[in-house]
Amino acid sequence: MTTFFKSFHNTTGCHPKRRALRVDFLLLLACMTTLSGCATWYQRNIAFQTAVYNGELQKADKILDKESKQADGKNRILYYLNKGYVEFAMGNAEASNAAFETAERLTDDQLRNLAAEAAALLTNPEARPYRPEDFEVIMINFYKALNYLSLNDMEGALVEVRKINIKLNALNDRYPDHKNRYQRDAFAHLLMGLIYDASGDANNAFIAYRNAYETYQADYARNYGVEAPEQLKEDLMRTAHACGFTAELREYEQAFGRKYTPSTAPESGQLVFFWLNGMGPVKAEWSVNFLKQQRGDGAVVFYNQELGLTFPFFFGSGYSEDERNSIANLQMLRVAFPKYVERAPFFTRAALEINGSAYPLEMAEDINGIAFKTLNDRMVREFANSLLRVAAKKGVEYAAKKENEWLGLAVRIVNSLTEKADTRNWQTLPYSISYARVPLAPGENHFSIRLGGNGGTATRQFTAEGTAHRTQFQAFQTINCK
Repeated sequence: MTTFFKSFHNTTGCHPKRRALRVDFLLLLACMTTLSGCATWYQRNIAFQTAVYNGELQKADKILDKESKQADGKNRILYYLNKGYVEFAMGNAEASNAAFETAERLTDDQLRNLAAEAAALLTNPEARPYRPEDFEVIMINFYKALNYLSLNDMEGALVEVRKINIKLNALNDRYPDHKNRYQRDAFAHLLMGLIYDASGDANNAFIAYRNAYETYQADYARNYGVEAPEQLKEDLMRTAHACGFTAELREYEQAFGRKYTPSTAPESGQLVFFWLNGMGPVKAEWSVNFLKQQRGDGAVVFYNQELGLTFPFFFGSGYSEDERNSIANLQMLRVAFPKYVERAPFFTRAALEINGSAYPLEMAEDINGIAFKTLNDRMVREFANSLLRVAAKKGVEYAAKKENEWLGLAVRIVNSLTEKADTRNWQTLPYSISYARVPLAPGENHFSIRLGGNGGTATRQFTAEGTAHRTQFQAFQTINCK
């Protein structure tokens, strides 16, 4: 792009007709160099997404291998997230954890890249290295924990849930003003409880279950419409009884409206079954026009009456003269922002049928709802940052126009073509996660999951080995979306 501007700058002495030809060539070149960037992240990766959607996991893996150059670029975290997911879906737990470990390390070590930030100001936010959403960071450890459980590595799974706890505490510290609704993850605490419970640590299981229940009550019911699962309530009372927490048990019995009765049946093993339903939302973009108002104190205000948004700009020492003049001469700004697009799942309910009994799978995590709320909570910051980006680009345009009219036109064209939102996100996450705990008979158990939705039903068969005093974990995903 530097050579492009330089060569155009040298045309100031051209004949008008030749200069017009240069402008036409400039328009064509600008369009060609930015056309590939107009598509959303989902559209640019449609081959991979289609393979995953169709259950062609080997094909999806080969597509990732062909695009391995992404492993060293600004989208490297997304590359390893997708690699970890595909290996998980294929049952390759160790390879999956290796990829997720890399994604986690890159996320933890991610530093503010000043060069990328400068590029983002002059182009768009996709110039920055991808930064996972907070809930995406937590989901890395969820998948890693499931992988360890499939390898019968309980200690490895416990390490992952402890890391989840550390990350959740960091989220709380990051948002002391409570402007983000996603500060606590009820499902993450529930997962911690399930794994502590399976390891025989009833005390830590009770603490995790209690934290999960409180988060469902305080956050999830209000923000996402997800109530505390009935199975969680039962496990909370059971572990309170096991730990001798009589007062707490009575408190929960009163809250739940039922008396806890310890089981007298012989312990023959249990199964915790996770249903990963559908696929989470993808990001697209939308644009908003802002009009300018001049305030009496010298500030410039950009506003959108339809959305009720107002953003004042105060010209401090950090603004150059060109930026001040460019903003002062603006009457309207068009700014691009990200938005989520829902991929509604085909199935909306499911139950396990085993040994003559049915156990409904209860929703524990609404990833789709969390994604929408998370983006909505930071939308004001998104608006403000995007306006700053457009203002900076207009400053460059103003400076170029002062030097040469055609150069200013070129910068305006490029600014318009590069004004787009960051549409990247982890697009192989499920729409939601539900679970059930079921008792197993000694020996081999054959059971099924019965799926239902507005369009029909389906059934899948599974087996699990019942072993006394042992809890097993299984996960199953339905990809189908409407």
